[in-house]
Amino acid sequence: MRCGGRRRVLAYVKGAPGVRAILEHLGLPTACARLAPARGPPQAAWC
Repeated sequence: MRCGGRRRVLAYVKGAPGVRAILEHLGLPTACARLAPARGPPQAAWC
């Protein structure tokens, strides 16, 4: 939904402790996502 209003910065959080505290307060995950293992290049099935 678009309100058409102007955007403004309410806060700028600099540093991991502040970000972690905000995420914990909101009940959001604070751990990093796990990386999937790297895949090899696609095989040329059309050759």
